[in-house]
Amino acid sequence: MKKDKTVWIKADEGTWEENKPRITTGLESGADCVVLNFDDIKTVRNLGNIRIAAPDIDADIILVGKGGEGDGTKKLPADFEHSGDILKASRLSGEGKTIAGYVIIKNKKYEEFALELGKVCDYLLVIGTDWKVIPLENLIAGLQKLDVQIIAGVRDAQEAKLALETLEHGSDGVLLDTDDLSEIKKVITIRDRSGMEKIPLIKARVTKVKQVGMGDRVCVDTASLMVLGEGMLIGSQSNGLFLVHSESEESPYVAARPFRVNAGAVHAYIRVGEKTRYLSELCAGDDVLVVDSGGETRPAVVGRVKIERRPLMLVEADVEGTKIKTLLQNAETIKLVGADGKPVPVTALKEGDEVLVYFEAAARHFGIKIEETIIEK
Repeated sequence: MKKDKTVWIKADEGTWEENKPRITTGLESGADCVVLNFDDIKTVRNLGNIRIAAPDIDADIILVGKGGEGDGTKKLPADFEHSGDILKASRLSGEGKTIAGYVIIKNKKYEEFALELGKVCDYLLVIGTDWKVIPLENLIAGLQKLDVQIIAGVRDAQEAKLALETLEHGSDGVLLDTDDLSEIKKVITIRDRSGMEKIPLIKARVTKVKQVGMGDRVCVDTASLMVLGEGMLIGSQSNGLFLVHSESEESPYVAARPFRVNAGAVHAYIRVGEKTRYLSELCAGDDVLVVDSGGETRPAVVGRVKIERRPLMLVEADVEGTKIKTLLQNAETIKLVGADGKPVPVTALKEGDEVLVYFEAAARHFGIKIEETIIEK
């Protein structure tokens, strides 16, 4: 099972006033953990709900190696079996504590020490000096069969992207050390997009546009703002989904609602991760997939689902010799995405127009792709 990538904020050097902007920005942006001084643990717990890593028994994650052999405060033993940090981590782990090993990779010897420490920890925080990819590759390869998450020290969004994408797996997370608050937000964005699937969209030729009367349609309001070119994959057949554009464009009739996709009739499928669900099933708190015209994806959380009776239109299109269909509300604010990546109102759609769709030959059963014959008309 694929693990979610995490972002840790390093705030264990300097005074509280110096670290406070990092911590508050991390909290507001959705960081997963903050590395603290002992004195700041109680203050941060009062600020918000975030996991705390520190070299203290009261932390959620106990750091081992900081102020010890891991950061060079104490000399590395010639024989790692006699390492105080490794013995301490092993003992605390045996007591049921969650442990993070902390190692500054100064040379090959520290890399070897990190590998040994990682064998008895839940997390391994590795900080580079003059290295970039090679030691991280070695650690990922050496610990890949163990239940330890590697958190790579980085200083900006560019290094974070490199660490999260190293080898096929990448590090499990990053430990960000920066006073640039904009970099914290950039790294969180990279985390949110890391591991997300790029969906291949292709052109489909519209073969029919027809008013079909009244029906119950679904608006999916998310807790995220969408931009031009973004929407969700919706359709009446699970293997043929139209990119329905968000209401992110201004209209002469109504204000833009960039958090919304007027998705279509209650029976329709929506692509969610690697599965599909019925629009009628969605509710607040569910995850949905936002897709742009280039097939890039990102997650969003449903804030509200509105089901209302509205006039509907049937849109049918031909893709690779197969007809796919969907029902959408008959209104000029509801749009598909044209082959040029620009939104096209369904009220202006006509036969011969090309729109972007996702199409797969395999059918789906309970939202999961399977190899069997299923005919949907």
